[in-house]
Amino acid sequence: MKARLLLALMAVAAGGCTTLDDRTCPPDSKLTYESFGKGFFERECVWCHGGAKGQSARSFTTVESIRSQKERIFVNAAADNRAMPPGPDGPSDADRQRLAEWLACGAP
Repeated sequence: MKARLLLALMAVAAGGCTTLDDRTCPPDSKLTYESFGKGFFERECVWCHGGAKGQSARSFTTVESIRSQKERIFVNAAADNRAMPPGPDGPSDADRQRLAEWLACGAP
């Protein structure tokens, strides 16, 4: 309960408007780590969240590390949440929606 409240507060503070609990997995979702997640995180996240360079305590280099942090990732980068990645060249709206779907489906 406290963790969910904290995540919701983080979403508001980050300018986001939705949490992972607000989403359901579409029954026809075809997104997987191989078809979407891996490429998304390699392109948008690991330049800072790669772990090896010590740039961040949050590493997104494996599907397991992503799954363990999926709520935090959602409130910062998925759907209408835009705190991450910083800067003007972030993911497209379509990719943010796909990230939301993939995370809502459990990041398969």
